[in-house]
Formats: sequence, structure tokens, C-alpha cells
Amino acid sequence: MSATEEPEVRAATPASRLAAYVRGGGVIVPLLTVTLAFLAGGLVMLVTGKDPIATYEAIWKGTGLQWLFPWTTGADRVLAASNLQQTLIITTPLILTGLAVAFAFRAGLFNIGGNGQYIVGSIAAVWVGSSFADMPSFLHIVLAIIAACAAGAFWAGIAGFLKATTGAHEVISTIMLNWIAVWVGVWLFSLGGPLQNNAQKSIPVSEDVVEGAKLPVFWGDPVLQGLHIGLFIALFAVIVFWILLIRSTIGFEVRAVGFNPEAARYSGMNVGKNYILVMAVCGLFAGLAGAMDVLGWQFRIATNDIQIAYFGYIGIAVALLGRNTAVGTLAAALLFGALLSGTSQRNLDPTIFEPSLATNLTWIIQGLVILIVSADVLVLGMIARGRGLFRRRPRAAAPAAEGEP
Repeated sequence: MSATEEPEVRAATPASRLAAYVRGGGVIVPLLTVTLAFLAGGLVMLVTGKDPIATYEAIWKGTGLQWLFPWTTGADRVLAASNLQQTLIITTPLILTGLAVAFAFRAGLFNIGGNGQYIVGSIAAVWVGSSFADMPSFLHIVLAIIAACAAGAFWAGIAGFLKATTGAHEVISTIMLNWIAVWVGVWLFSLGGPLQNNAQKSIPVSEDVVEGAKLPVFWGDPVLQGLHIGLFIALFAVIVFWILLIRSTIGFEVRAVGFNPEAARYSGMNVGKNYILVMAVCGLFAGLAGAMDVLGWQFRIATNDIQIAYFGYIGIAVALLGRNTAVGTLAAALLFGALLSGTSQRNLDPTIFEPSLATNLTWIIQGLVILIVSADVLVLGMIARGRGLFRRRPRAAAPAAEGEP
């Protein structure tokens, strides 16, 4: 090629732009993941003889999200408001458990223990919330929240300490801590347990949270489980997550350790200390989620509640779908909160789809999201094939004339 000849500049194709969006961590892959999951769920409904369009429409109405649109009026708007309150109540702990998993991911750790941290946070919140009946309301709420955050941070910190000192894998330790939290909670509130309700000796349940420790309701009827201020606390936690991770020295070290722990150690960072700190922060978020539920709408804990707790596990899907970012986790939590609310027996029209089956459909979609969340590789592979199809092939060189070198 001569000095004056310029290299060929390829025009950007839609496939190449899409590949850049995927590599840049945009919304393309999460949207494709959700779309594929819902298509697969619709296929399951078709196979079982159900109408997927009518079912998804009924689930949408059950979420109450149509309240956000001005054309929803009259009785439909009143019903939508009630349903949306329930959706946001469920979304609140999912935001926090999602952050608990996402923060660990950014440090190269896999926090499977969000459920156990949520449980111990709930236990601490219900114990403080049902005690100190004469304490001023604001102080009582703050103390219960602090206790829940501290309990969750301590519980997750155990896994971080084991990782830092012995190299124990956090997946194994957090799973084991989940089960320990479950059975400690069952023992505490079982018949004759240390924290069992004294007024109801025949029921394995905790004492009720006193009126002064309940989170205020700002939308809806408090008697009918209106939306409490825990939603604003969760949104504030999203901001704290972003500032802590992106705009602080701690966040820089956390991301450095997650990217390459050996390089971080070589540069003088204390990797072990960061493991403990990261897990403690994760537990703080999950413990706060437990406090929001206990102080916001549950007001007591039964042994059955502990054994069927699952918000910590859904937090894994929330974090993965949200790509471990603050805004992404918030959006994913709203999606899963809407699914859980829209498929509940309270909100879903049973004439269109049986709520008990719809709840299983929610778990199917959640599992598919986790399965397909690795679609980055698949999408990039398809994009590469598309680029190969649309790329202009170079023209064959013209045969040289006789006598030409």
C-alpha cells in the first residue's frame, strides 16, 4: 500500500453498534434477557392450554402499574392504586437484597447469604420493635433499623472473615449461614422459645411490634397495608450504594479487589480487610430489608415465615438482571416486585389464570432470567455472525497484466 493510500474505513453497522452497547454494559442484554424469559413463560402457558396474552394482561392489571398512566380513571384507578401499593411494598426489600448481592459481585464475591442476612435482620428488628414500648416513636424506629443493619452486617461479616483468614469460599459459607439463620429463628419463636409470644403460648410466633415502632404509611390505608416510608429508605440506600461504590475510596478499593485481587494486594491494598468490609456492607443492606418488612407491614414473625422466606434469593436474580448497578438493580427489583404482586391471589383474576399456578410462573421466569443472564456471550456470538453476513466482502484483486511485476 502506498504512502498516499488511506486504509479502508468501515461504516458502522447496526450490529457493530449493538455489540458496542453490550460491551459497554447498557440495557440491551437485560432487555433481551427479560424478553426471552417472558417468551419462554408464554410458551409454557401455550403448552398447558392457557392464553399467554390474556394472562400477561391480567398480571399487568394486578401490578397496578397502569395507575401511572393518566387514562386510567374511576374505579379502575382506585383499584390500580391499591395494587401498586402492594407492588411497591414487595419491591422495597427486593431493592435492598439486590444491592446486597450486587455490592459483593463488584468486589468479586458471590453473596448467596442474602436470605440469612435478611432473616437475622428481621429477628433483630422484631425484638427491638416489640420491646421498649415507652420509647419515643422516631427513636424506636431508628434503633430497630440500626439493630437489623448491625445483625445483618455481623452475619455476613462472618463469611467475609472466613474468606479473609482461611480462604473459605463465600458461596459455601453463606449457604451454611442461611440455614443456621433459619433454624436459629425457628428455635427463637417456637413454642417455649426465648422470643415466643407470651400472650399466645400455643402459636409459634414473635411478639407484635409496638405501635410506636411501625413505619408510617404515606399512601393508602394503614389498616389495609398501605405503602410505608420504607420505600424512600430503600431509594436512599440505592444512592448510598452508588456513592459508596463509585465516588469513594472504599469503592475504588472494592472494585480494584474485584477486578484483580493479586494486583490490588501488590499495590498495597488490604484484600482481606476489603473482603470483610464488603460482606458486612452486603449484610447491612439485607438486614435493612428485613427491618423494612417487619416494621412496615408484617409486624411479627412466625416460624413458618422464616422457613419460607425467599427475598434474599430473589435478590440474586435482581442483581444479575440489573448488571450489579444501582439503577439496574432498582429497575430489576421493580420488575420482580410487579411479577410477585401481579401473580398473587390477592390481585390476579382467577377466571383468567389460577393464582397458584401464576406464582409458579413467576418462579419459572425468575429462573429463566438467572439462566439467560449469561446471554452476553450468546448475544455477542449472534452479533458476530450478523457482522459477518452484512460485512462487505473485499473485491478480488484484478489479474496482473503481462509484463507487469
